[in-house]
Formats: sequence, structure tokens, C-alpha cells
Amino acid sequence: MKAGIVGLPNVGKSTLFNCLSNAKAQSANFPFCTIEPNIGVVNVPDPRLEKLEELVNPERVVPATVDIVDIAGLVKGASKGEALANQFLGNIRETDAILHVLRCFDNENIVHVDGSVDPIRDKETIDIELQLKDLDTVDKKLEKVKRTARTGNKEAQAEEVILLKLKEGLEAGISVRAIDISDDDRTEYVKPLQFITDKPVMYVCNVDENSAVDGNAYVDLVRENVKDENAEVLVLAVGTEADITELDDYEERQMFLADIGLDEPGSAKLIRSAYKLLNQQTYFTAGVKEVRAWTITIGSTGPQAAGVIHTDFEKGFIRAEVIKYNDFVEYGSEAKVKEAGKLSVEGKGYIVNDGDVMHFLFNV
Repeated sequence: MKAGIVGLPNVGKSTLFNCLSNAKAQSANFPFCTIEPNIGVVNVPDPRLEKLEELVNPERVVPATVDIVDIAGLVKGASKGEALANQFLGNIRETDAILHVLRCFDNENIVHVDGSVDPIRDKETIDIELQLKDLDTVDKKLEKVKRTARTGNKEAQAEEVILLKLKEGLEAGISVRAIDISDDDRTEYVKPLQFITDKPVMYVCNVDENSAVDGNAYVDLVRENVKDENAEVLVLAVGTEADITELDDYEERQMFLADIGLDEPGSAKLIRSAYKLLNQQTYFTAGVKEVRAWTITIGSTGPQAAGVIHTDFEKGFIRAEVIKYNDFVEYGSEAKVKEAGKLSVEGKGYIVNDGDVMHFLFNV
């Protein structure tokens, strides 16, 4: 699963990517610094994993991860192929969620492609270009479907109705994710077309150091603007946090975070939020060889969860032994959990909960 960082040139995308992944993507004060997308595999911060490590004392610990993609800045005209836009839009299409970075700070030494700081204008520029690209996708599909619908094909006629609704919404400046379409119709007609504006989105307000905790007037404007989008708004002093991540000493990093009013890096919160944005959750396996966080889609069954370890586990699934994380912590070990009668045995229909500690029995 991939989350793509998007935004106008020079709003802090590559700096954010460096902050998240320590991959040292090129970052500079001019547009189109990023051309080829940078991809970083980022650990998901999870204090539960640290606690399990403390209790089990395993040989190794493996955290959950998220792929973060740093995509080059879009500009007006991107949907028409301006600059390197076709490549950039293709990169966005390949991601599963969007982290939309908005510049919410003043700094005359950092140029803005439109000459002034206005996060709402910037957001609308990106939204329009992505919507126009999706509109192009609808028009091409609609042309084919209409021909089939005219022959009396009921399936094509049903699809035409949905496509016309999408076209109307996009022409009105509404992203696909916000157009009122039933879940069944989304699954049948919308999802296969991989619309860019159907992807879940988080707005990352890049602020100055003094606004790292409470935000500022620019952030307030963004929150008001997106209040009906069902999207998260996250405040992050990207440049400051990037500087802090350069420090080798953990205590020194914590001291600098405390100085700006944070008890943990904002980037850690962003990674966890991106994980949820991708509709992912974690279950754990805990043994002396390894304590590991496994990533599954929210709503996964026991066999599906087993399948992320190995496909044979899913095919030959018999049952799962499940310990709730809080019970594991309370009793301190698997053996004591069993003694207390807190271990449950679950079958194929069990829906895995976030934080479950699991052991699978299977037979191939």
C-alpha cells in the first residue's frame, strides 16, 4: 500500500519525505526539483510493539511499514499535459491514498510558484487538475458505454447513469470521493476506473516552528474549507522536524521537540494517520524468535490475516488462538493469559481486531 505526497512545487513535499523516511531525497528552492518519484518504506510508530518486545524479549522485532511516495509538484495545466504532468499524474494514480501538502507559512526566501502564500488557492489548483484528469477518464469511458447502451444492454445503461452522475459532479468541481453514489455502484463502476480524486486524502499543513502545536490563520482557513470533505487536517512544521531528525542523539531530539511544544514528532502522527487513511490495521505475533506487527485491511477475517504471513496459512487455516493486547500486557505472558482463561480460539469467520496477538493453526 502506498501513500503519495502531492502538492504544488516548493511547498515542502520532498522535505516532508526526507523527514518521514530519512531517504534524503533532493530538496531545493526551485520548482520541479523532484522528477522521478522517490519511494521510502517507513516504519509505523507503535508503542504496543515496544511493550511486547519488553515482555517477550525476542531475538528481533519487525514493525509494520507504509510506502511513502514523493511525487513531483503539479501546476496549472497539468491535466492538459503541461510540463511533466502526464508522468506526475500517472505516479499519483498508482498510489492508494494522497497526502496533500499545503504551504501555510510565510518566508520571503522561499519562492512560491504563484507569487504569494494562499493554501486555499493552492488546494483548488491541485483539485481542479486532478478533477479534470478524472473527467477525461469519464468522457472516454462514457463514449464506449453509450454505444453499448444504445443496443439495449441493461448493464451498459446502468453504468451510463453512474458515469453521467460522475461527469456532472466533476464538472461542478466535486471530487469523485465526495459524489453521492451507493457502495455497490462504487464497487461495480467507480473503483475499476481508478479515479485519482476517489482516493482518500489527508491535508498536511506545512507551518513555521511557532505554529507547530496550534496552527495559524492559514491552517484555520484550510480546516474551514475542507470541513465537508471528511478529510483529516494535520499540522506539521516540516522544516523544523527535518532539522530535528538530523540530530543523532535521541535525548537531544526530544529536547528540541519539547522546546516547540511537542511530546513526539509530528511525522510519527502523520505516519500513523497515513496507515489508517490506507484502511490498514495491525495484528501481532509474539514469540522468542520474533515479535512482529503484521499489516491487514480493516475487516479482515482470521484466514485473510494468516495469509499475509504465507498463502499456505490461509489455504489450510484451521483456527486462530487470539489474545487481546491489553490482556497480554496485564498478565505479562502467553502462559499466564492461558492460565487466566483469556485466550480465545477463533474460526474462519473471526474478524481480526486491531492489536490482536495471534497464533495460527493450519494444515496444507
